[in-house]
Amino acid sequence: MNLKEKLKEPIFEIVAKAAKKLGVETYVVGGYVRDLLLERPSKDIDFVCVGSGVELAKAVHELLGGNKHFGVFKSFGTAMIKDGDNEYEFVGARKESYSRNSRKPVVEDGTLEDDQNRRDFTINALAVSLNESNYGELVDPFNGVEDLKEKLIRTPLEPERTFSDDPLRMMRAIRFASQLNFDIDGDTFEAIGAMRERIKIVSKERIIVELNKIILSKTPSYGFKLLFHTKLLHEFFPEMAALQGVQTKDDKSHKDNFYHTLQVLDNISEHTDDLWLRWAAIMHDIAKPATKRFNKKVGWTFHGHEDKGARMTPGIFRRLKLPMGPEMKLVQKLVRLHLRPIPLVRDEITDSAIRRLLFDAGDDIDGLMMLCRADITSKNNAKVKRFLRNFDIVEEKMREVEEKDKIRNFQPVITGDMVMKAFDLKPSRDVGDIKEALKEAVLDGQIKNEFEEAYGYMEKIGREKGLKIVNPLK
Repeated sequence: MNLKEKLKEPIFEIVAKAAKKLGVETYVVGGYVRDLLLERPSKDIDFVCVGSGVELAKAVHELLGGNKHFGVFKSFGTAMIKDGDNEYEFVGARKESYSRNSRKPVVEDGTLEDDQNRRDFTINALAVSLNESNYGELVDPFNGVEDLKEKLIRTPLEPERTFSDDPLRMMRAIRFASQLNFDIDGDTFEAIGAMRERIKIVSKERIIVELNKIILSKTPSYGFKLLFHTKLLHEFFPEMAALQGVQTKDDKSHKDNFYHTLQVLDNISEHTDDLWLRWAAIMHDIAKPATKRFNKKVGWTFHGHEDKGARMTPGIFRRLKLPMGPEMKLVQKLVRLHLRPIPLVRDEITDSAIRRLLFDAGDDIDGLMMLCRADITSKNNAKVKRFLRNFDIVEEKMREVEEKDKIRNFQPVITGDMVMKAFDLKPSRDVGDIKEALKEAVLDGQIKNEFEEAYGYMEKIGREKGLKIVNPLK
């Protein structure tokens, strides 16, 4: 098979010219070739040459004008050129050998065949020649093209050897299956299950990169089912694996919270590519195993799982090496609040309850409501429609209250500094109490968040505490 007509990017002719000048065999390899055949867009292109990849990169960089971002990674023997959104990586063909307890290989110069042997999967071991004698010719020693047609993830060598050399490849197999909607070859799948404990020598940082790519795939539940059935998930995210299972007592059963969580994840993924909203879906019921109780009258309960889940979130994020800043705090907030909108549909619900939810959720209210809608996983279509209508009602109530009271992210018009100045106080419990009373009065609808009303209410609270205005603010 010759792919010359598909090599439309100018970079290929430039690399071919540089390779000819240096007299080195050069090929396009890996993911770019795979995506070329799948007709998927790809901006990262890997080149391998039988020789020095760094010297080839320098020659290409010079032909590109010498003004592109250029980096050399001496310890890996690779070089990279960044040209706008495109990244070109150059490496010399090599063969690798590994010791049992290390992911750091012993690297030697090798042939194209050696280089293809060390690739993770047959669909990533494809190469296209950039040599003058057979420019565009596909080199496919492991029938990767056939596996692309069959939609199959398979290792080029024995899967045990491939995964022992680099256990992260077990995660990558599932990631590619999830992203491409491919099956995993039977022997490859069995090897992942058999060798799952070897993932422990891989850093959490590298594992989470692959996991996040699974989460961002079109139907992430598929990847998580593969992780679960190979028991890889149990090795690095046991809290999620623990959601699986149904317990029955006195003829009363609860739903399988693992598969419910996957349905919520798929539901929210239909509406957003936001990684952290998808993480909120994963985490929303994470504390159900820890809060599960049986009540003879009502059956199984999970009281307080939203608060317990919010408390578990930082520890899980820290262990998985996920960011501990605003991303974690968003997930934590949505886990804590995900049950709050449900009772707000009732007619007797006051504006105060709506205000409090708007205040607590702030700018994340839309994400919260998206999670709440995704959380409806009943197989009863009439029930689903009823719940969705209920959330329509809640959102309409929120719009009305927000338009009237402007509560979302409101800041009290009377600040702590103003309280201290008015009563001639230093930072103290009294100052905090007055600030909290002002906030509660606004949320309860007792006063508007306007200076005159808030000032009068501050004076009243001060009097009740035996304080007098020393420095009038008006």
